[in-house]
Amino acid sequence: MTKPRDPRRPTAAGIAVLVVATTATAAAFALDLVVPAAHRATVALEPGGPAGMSGLILAVPGVVLLRRMPRHPLAWVLCLTGLHWCVDGAAAAWLAYATLHDPALPGASAAFWVYQRFGATLLLSLPLALLLYPDGRLPAGRWRLAALAGLATTALLPVLLLVVPSEVAQAQSGAPLPGPFHGLNLDPTTLPLPEGVWGPLLQVAYAGVPLSMLVPFAIVVVRYRQSTGETRTRMRWLVWAGAVDALVLLSCLVLPMAWSSVGLTVGVALTGVALAVGIARPHLLDVDRLLSGTLRYGTLAVAVIAVDAVVLGVASSLLNRQLAERDAAVLALLIVVVVYGPLRHRLWLLMRRVVLGRRDDRYGLVAGLAEQLERSDTPEEQLLAVAHTVARAFRSPYVAVEVDHSGGARVVAEHGVRPPATQVLPVTYRGEPIGCLVLPKGGALAVLSARDEALLGDVVRQAAAAARTSYLAEELQRSREQIVTAREEERRRLRRDLHDGLGPTLGAVGLRIDAARNVASRSAAEADRLLRQARADVTAAVADVRRLVHDLRPPALDDVGLLGAVQQQADRLRAAGVTVRVDGGPGLDRLPAAVEVAAYRIVSEALTNVAKHARARTCQVRLEPTDRNIVIEVADDGSGIGPGTPTGVGLVSLRERAAELGGTCHIECPDNRGTVVRARLPLDGTTEVTRG
Repeated sequence: MTKPRDPRRPTAAGIAVLVVATTATAAAFALDLVVPAAHRATVALEPGGPAGMSGLILAVPGVVLLRRMPRHPLAWVLCLTGLHWCVDGAAAAWLAYATLHDPALPGASAAFWVYQRFGATLLLSLPLALLLYPDGRLPAGRWRLAALAGLATTALLPVLLLVVPSEVAQAQSGAPLPGPFHGLNLDPTTLPLPEGVWGPLLQVAYAGVPLSMLVPFAIVVVRYRQSTGETRTRMRWLVWAGAVDALVLLSCLVLPMAWSSVGLTVGVALTGVALAVGIARPHLLDVDRLLSGTLRYGTLAVAVIAVDAVVLGVASSLLNRQLAERDAAVLALLIVVVVYGPLRHRLWLLMRRVVLGRRDDRYGLVAGLAEQLERSDTPEEQLLAVAHTVARAFRSPYVAVEVDHSGGARVVAEHGVRPPATQVLPVTYRGEPIGCLVLPKGGALAVLSARDEALLGDVVRQAAAAARTSYLAEELQRSREQIVTAREEERRRLRRDLHDGLGPTLGAVGLRIDAARNVASRSAAEADRLLRQARADVTAAVADVRRLVHDLRPPALDDVGLLGAVQQQADRLRAAGVTVRVDGGPGLDRLPAAVEVAAYRIVSEALTNVAKHARARTCQVRLEPTDRNIVIEVADDGSGIGPGTPTGVGLVSLRERAAELGGTCHIECPDNRGTVVRARLPLDGTTEVTRG
């Protein structure tokens, strides 16, 4: 009987990897800070910290995978590759720091060997990961021999760099050996071979590196084409990692060199995460949607960045002929920002439309469809307009809209030629299925984002409504009189609300604009002042419009109820120094909607009058529901309403609001001391109000 494997062993190994990798990366960053840039340029060494960070980020998903699947070879590949990268960065940092001293500090020769010689073994990580993904086994049959041959070809260069003399390796690189390295032991593992042997061997090894990558990529393609089910999902994660790496590489080609390390870190991190997720939890995210979005938006981003770089480069090149390099760069950047900046957004929208269609212009798309539906006379023409709209929005070669009619008939509208494979999305109207939307299976519509699905939903809802329009004509005709009557009543109510504020404000705006036009030729400052006043009036008018829109149904009634909404109105009056008391009887939470709004409006208008005109110190609000009515009373101790005072729109609106529901409203001034607004509104007969 075999002894079970200790589950703590992979955990301990993973912790050890993280500890060593973190320590090496931290040491590399610390050493980078004390090495002068001039010395780094002399020894031609990049900072070791960024490389160590890339290795650490790669090791983390490897450790996670190691804990979940300790027997999987790819987990060890990720861990050891990340660890090697961290140690390699630390060796580069120590080599740069150690050669600051003369003689060099101890360990400089070992750091040179680790970085310059042993570091080449990192070339094996990529083909090894490709060959072992996703099941951790090399391919079978003839592909296994090809895989082993490819690995051997890749390993040839790292092995040669371990044993080749430093003079030969340096000559092969085409750069002289930096002066600070002359005192180091550069050949601890060199083999004594004739000088004429090394050159051809190195040339073959360097040429074999790119050729050896063809085999792993070919095996990945074969595995992907032969995969099905969950294996296909795992392979899609690898494809996504490749797409991300390609986009990062393209970005590095057009971005400044300072961003290269950032791009490398991002690419390595996402690749490690993709491999770990693809092996351990391939269904963690919808990889198809992720891949589709990455390709679309990543390609757009890289294209726009490339255009930006070309514009800036051309501007700098043209200006360099006339100005100094630094001045030319600054002026070129300024010109690009001022001249090209406003066009950049349009360029981005144009490229998105070319690649993605018109799906971003949601309003324009739906508005255009609505206009087409209005011009269409038959249900067939309306559905065809929907098909054309979806095709333009998503750049789809084929769209069909099918809607069921009464009697079992079905109307079908098609755009394009029907492909062999399609996907069907149901079309519903008020919760009932009435047809379907047929789209190609694959391409731009293979995976729809949540935003795309929402857009399709908007379009389909219009299609459903359009298809039903012809069958609801009689019902619409019967309800026309009711709609017209309700519209006119609503207009009258809005007229009362708008009369006091918006009309005079807009009139004043017109007068100020006319005045500004008259004085513009004589005094620009005076015209500017008038226009600023007009702008302030317009802002106030916009605020009034928003307030009126909210006043159609006060949100506070739904949020905190009638009593809470009145309390909020009272709080505003308290802020002005008036003591306000609000009393509410039981049953206020069960009032009909119309009564609730009318009561709130009456109290709000009364409190507004108290704040504006009463000069009161105290105010009491009472809301008392009875079996059939609700009594509203707002009383203050202010100056009251003097005899002969004309009735304003506000007081008239109080009476009209009560009258609309069959109630009454009276305004009294007892002994010319204060004002009492008392309204009585009837309740709906089906609403029962219980009293405590």
